[in-house]
Amino acid sequence: MAPQPIFFHVDVNNAFLSWEAIYRQTVLGESEDIRFLDAIICGDISKRHGVVLAKSMSAKRYGVKTGEPVVDAIKKCPNLKCFEPHMHYYHERSADLMEIFEKYAPVVEQCSVDEAFLDMTGTERMYGDMATFAHKLKDEIRDTLGFTVNIGISNNRLLAKMASDFEKPDRVHTLFPNEIEEKMWPLPVEDLFFVGKSTAVKLHSLGIHTIGDIAACDPSVLQSHFKSHGVVIYEFANGIDNTLGSRGDEEQKGYGNSTTISYDVRLAEDAYAIIRRLCEKVCARLRADEVQATVLSVEIKDSNFAVHRHQRSLLSPTDVTAECYKTACELFDELWDGAPIRLLGVTANKVTDSGMRQLNLFDMDTHDKMKNLDKALDSIRNKYGDGAITRGKL
Repeated sequence: MAPQPIFFHVDVNNAFLSWEAIYRQTVLGESEDIRFLDAIICGDISKRHGVVLAKSMSAKRYGVKTGEPVVDAIKKCPNLKCFEPHMHYYHERSADLMEIFEKYAPVVEQCSVDEAFLDMTGTERMYGDMATFAHKLKDEIRDTLGFTVNIGISNNRLLAKMASDFEKPDRVHTLFPNEIEEKMWPLPVEDLFFVGKSTAVKLHSLGIHTIGDIAACDPSVLQSHFKSHGVVIYEFANGIDNTLGSRGDEEQKGYGNSTTISYDVRLAEDAYAIIRRLCEKVCARLRADEVQATVLSVEIKDSNFAVHRHQRSLLSPTDVTAECYKTACELFDELWDGAPIRLLGVTANKVTDSGMRQLNLFDMDTHDKMKNLDKALDSIRNKYGDGAITRGKL
């Protein structure tokens, strides 16, 4: 029999603040631990990057929130100490963390600088009880690297991620399917992965207040109010993970571009313009390598740093900007819950040779024209620079 899938989701507790504290003590030689001060990690207050990236527990008690402007945080906490991030150091600590993971896990799927999924399937014979081993792993990270993590354990990535968000810091939690009713369903809808502020407000207006309420709801009702996003949150509420798949070899073959925006995007029209530019960059790279994509995905990071992704298989492989743009906008409309956006990304995956396109009756008249237009634009930009010619809407 095949072994039962086992996943760990490991998340660094307050990563930027923890790593900055270690940096200031070990590199700068400071004696004070900023984790115990009214402190935040933030960007340049004179620019858009002057937002709260991380906060100490004492600053949190004043009502300071991640993602809010620094000027607002200072009003709440007059004695607040502000520290700019040292990202190069954070990446070094992240690399140290991944090195520990790779000692034990057959597959390490890094999600961001401070979190990863570990596919531990089949390792019980080596490590014994998974919860006991997770405690040992957590303690090793704390004792050797100087910061703490939470570890969530389950049979799929979604439930492992939900478990890692339970009580913090320095904790191990399980959330297996038979524990969903007890541990997850009583939680408020806001705690469910993929439920942002706007979605939560709308759910409350429908009389849906807990994750259990979502799980018990007719999925067609959710779909009527939230489109495909309603189906996703229904599945998530029932512990079904059809979205957080492996980000392994197939995604590494992808072509992606993303941008952190200099203001919070609140209008779909503004997002469309940014998506168009990202599609132009992605498709230009596809054409340069003479490949076409069969899957397109869109990523949104909102003002609270929550990341959402949505993907779709294309009807035919393509490297045409207009075709990718149309699909990307559809994915965006299905994914976006109205929350202010600080980052947008577009990725083309599962590439194939450009000569392998299958004829498609729906675009026979337009595909060749659009492809020739893209080639002309590529030629002009390659010769005179990216700014030589720009679409009117940009």
